[in-house]
Order: sequence, then structure tokens, then C-alpha cells
Amino acid sequence: MPVKIILSLLFGVLLGLSWPTAGFTPLLFVAFVPLLWLIERTKNDGFWAFSSRVFLGFFVWNAIATWWLWNATVFGMFFAMIVNSSLMTLVVLLWRRVDRKLGKKAGFIFLPLAWICFEKLHLNWDFSWPWLNLGNGFAANPDWIQWYEYTGVLGGTLWIWMVNISLYQTIEHYLVNKKPGKKLIQPLALIFIPLGLSFFIKNQFPLKTEKTLKVTVVQPNIDPYTKKYDQTNQEQYELLLEQIGTELSKKPNVIVTPETYFSQGVGTNLSLIEESKLYQDLLIVAKSNNTQLLNGIQFYEAFAENDRTKTANKLNNGIWADFYNSAFLTDSTGVHVYHKSKLVVGVETLPFRNIVEPLLGNVMLDFGGTILTRATQEEREAFPLYNDIKISPVICYESVYGEFVTGYVRNGAEVLAIMTNDAWWGDTAGHKQHMAYASLRAIETRRSVVRAANTGISGFITPLGEVSEKLAYNTKGVLTAAVYPQSAMTLYVRYGDYIFRLGGFVAGLMILFSLSRRKN
Repeated sequence: MPVKIILSLLFGVLLGLSWPTAGFTPLLFVAFVPLLWLIERTKNDGFWAFSSRVFLGFFVWNAIATWWLWNATVFGMFFAMIVNSSLMTLVVLLWRRVDRKLGKKAGFIFLPLAWICFEKLHLNWDFSWPWLNLGNGFAANPDWIQWYEYTGVLGGTLWIWMVNISLYQTIEHYLVNKKPGKKLIQPLALIFIPLGLSFFIKNQFPLKTEKTLKVTVVQPNIDPYTKKYDQTNQEQYELLLEQIGTELSKKPNVIVTPETYFSQGVGTNLSLIEESKLYQDLLIVAKSNNTQLLNGIQFYEAFAENDRTKTANKLNNGIWADFYNSAFLTDSTGVHVYHKSKLVVGVETLPFRNIVEPLLGNVMLDFGGTILTRATQEEREAFPLYNDIKISPVICYESVYGEFVTGYVRNGAEVLAIMTNDAWWGDTAGHKQHMAYASLRAIETRRSVVRAANTGISGFITPLGEVSEKLAYNTKGVLTAAVYPQSAMTLYVRYGDYIFRLGGFVAGLMILFSLSRRKN
């Protein structure tokens, strides 16, 4: 097998084997060395030969880390892998141009900054799929990245690239001079200084506060493919009472159910929720036990054609409707509602809908419930509880988006409640990775995370990103624990992805200079 193909496969395999939760995380610090070796020695090859080898390595990484998408959608899996690998390859092609025009040193400055721009794009565009953003790779090792409260996951991305580039330069220096010399100090320092800083920050953080919040999370363990969407709201209500019965004696302040816990038919009429039998029954249970219930639900709003919104779906007889993946909190003063606003591509939202829908019609994937696009809302919500503590519902896929989640905290959230249904992927790495990513949100915001997942993993995560208690996957159960609300705002909550804004500015200037200069 040609050396170039071996290098391509090697960096892909190393990245795949480094990924949480079963991966060996230190491989992240060496995984890109074969890629750097490959692109430095083949940068003058033809476009297709160069780009195909780079694409192959990235595709291998995507396949190893996200193969579990197969359980939900075969087409979606291949589409995500191909698009993701292509975008990653594009970053390296841009590096090749900068390297040729501005030189090797400039190229090594540009590469991590351009990669950060790619990751930021993947957090915000219509085909958003940030699952493999490099900073997520440390999710299973929260002790290593306590400084994410200052940088967010993009700080982890920058860390990985800096170590890999430094290590590559050290190896290159050794091959020329036959001894590593002082060059070896640099990559070692780049690894161990952030690690030491992380442990220092962890030991200084005041984990407990004067206020406490007792939370019960519910894990119903209902198969979404065969049973969940066939049950009525009344049946779900009765199952809920059965599950939480023994926990009520522990006097929880709030009880949290998973995403779309109530999902009868096409959903519940949003405008009638307060008058509905479901809400009134839940309110009676809440009042009699001095608690509140934070529930996942599907809502809809119907419109006449002249009154329809931009996000409405066309139904029969001239009726249009918005559908929502929502959360609602029982409150004696009035219901609180939030609509999920980071939607799963192809399942809840149609990318570039204005272009695609007229050409292809409704091509949404069927994952139970309605096969229609969902509507969203602009602002994040922080629901007030009776004890003057604010809790925010973070619904499923939203928990993968760091800067997005900071919006809840800026609006007053003292505790984050992730409500999700990870059953689509089965007992694979998918649900484990999603659980691990919740630890990143805890560190970035310094908020306790309570997690209610349909089939698991439900549990509690401290502001240090450590899982304190959890329920096993594919089991039915409830769990009650006290968490400590936090009110201080981290640097990352205040300023978000400033690393992208700074790095993107520099990378943009470098691209402009490369377009204006002759070959170096």
C-alpha cells in the first residue's frame, strides 16, 4: 500500500480511536501529525490526488466516530459523513493556497484558525452538524478542560491543533538534526500547562452554594419506533404518576420528563394548553405535592392561509400549521412554554427550505410523530420556580451548541435541564457521546445540569462537568438529587465564541493576502 494512502488512513483511524466515549483521548494530541506529514509532502500534487487522500482520512474519522447514525437513517449517515468530510477537506485546500502564497509558517498559523472558522460555520448554517468539532473530543475528560469556562470548546480545538503542529515540527527537526533538543519542550509544555491550569481551576471552584434545588428526573424507557407515538397523553400522564409516586415523598422542587414526553397524534393545541385536561391534571398533582413539572411535549398552532407564518406547513383544506418540539412548566400563575430552536437537519427542519421544498416537496425523514418541519423561537427561556430559582429547558440537540446554551444563562438560568430522546440510535456510542457533551455545557456555563432522557442516560452533572448520579441506558426509572444553583456568569457566557471572531479576522486577512500575492 502506498505511503500516502497509509498516512491518510492513519490520521483518520487515530482521530476515530480518540473520540469519546470509548476512545483514548491522548491520541488527539498526535492524530493530525500524519495529516501534516501527508499534506506537507504532497502539496504540489494535482488537485484531485491531493484532495482525495485528505478526504479519505476525514471520512474514516467520521465513519468510526458517527457510524451509529445508521440505526436512525442510512441516507442521513452517509450524507453527514460526506458533507462533513468535504468541508474538512476544503479547510486543508485553503491551507494549501496560503502555504503556497505566504509560506510554510503562515500556513501553520492559518490552518487552526481556518479550522475554527469551519467549526463555527457548522454551528450556524442550514446543514449544521457540529458533532465532531474537535473541542468535543475532551468531553469524557472534564478534569482536563476546566478552562472551557473561559474559551468554550473552540479553545479545545485550538489546543489540539497547536500541540499537533508543534509535535510535527519537533519530529521534522529531529529528522534533520538527529536529536530533538529543546524543540521537544514546546509540545510538552503545550500539553501540560493547560492540564495544570485545569486542575488548579477545578480546586478553586466553589461547588456548593447557599441555595439548593431538589430535582427528580424521569426515564420512561419507551421505544419511539414501536410504541411512544401511539400512546395518548392520558396514558402518558398515568405512566408518569406511576413512576414518580414513590419519589414524591422526597419532596422534589421540580420533576423533569424527557423530550416529547407527551406526543399524542400531531400534538397538543398550543393556544388551549392551559384549559386542557392534561395541564389541569398536572397542575393538581403539582399543587398537592408542592412541586412543579417540567415536561416535554409536541404543540401545534393552526392558521388560515392568509394568516400563516413563514414556517407553517400546508395541511388539507387550506389549513396551515406550525409544529413545535416544546417544553412547558406547570405554574399556578400561568403556564411557561419554550420551543426547541436548534433543530435536527432532515428530521425537524428542511435545509434551504425556500429552494428545496419547491423542487423536491416535503422530504423530511420519519422519526415518529409528525413528518413536518418545526417552528422555533428567537429567545432562550429561563423558567421561574416557586423558590425563586430559574431553570432552563435545553431540548435534545440544543445541548451540542455551546454559545447557543449561554443564551439561557444570560437570561437568568441557574440550572440547566436537558430533555432528550436518544433512543433513535439504540445502545451505541451516540447516546453516550450526547451525554458526555452535556459535561461541556456544565463547564462552559458553570451550571448544574439535570438530564432526563427517554431511554437514558438520565442523571445529574455538577458545574465541574462530573456526573454525580445516573440511570443506566435502556432501563425504566426515576432519580432524585439536590443540585446547587449558580448565578455567576463565566467569561464564555459573557463573550461567547470570541476565539472565532479573533481567529476568523486573522484567517480572513491571510486569505486576502494569499489572493494578492504571487507564489512564494
